[in-house]
Amino acid sequence: MEQNEIILYKLNRIEKHIFSLKTILNVEELAEYTGFKKSYIYKLVHSNSLPFSKPNGKVLFFDKQKIDEWLLQNASKSINELQQEALEFSLQKK
Repeated sequence: MEQNEIILYKLNRIEKHIFSLKTILNVEELAEYTGFKKSYIYKLVHSNSLPFSKPNGKVLFFDKQKIDEWLLQNASKSINELQQEALEFSLQKK
């Protein structure tokens, strides 16, 4: 690997680590974090589907923890989880 490539690789890793420490994101950062297009984020904000703050009436901010919770809502259970629940349910009924 060329020296410049190594430096770029390490800088990218540092940048990602610093980014992961942020708790408040703007639209651009949220797009990078979620992989959503900015236009889709604005659509979600417009429909009040996505938790956001707008402290000065113009700039949007997003709490990373609330975004994580929003992203993980309506989770689908795995087959193993469903089987475990069924087993626990059947044991309770006896």
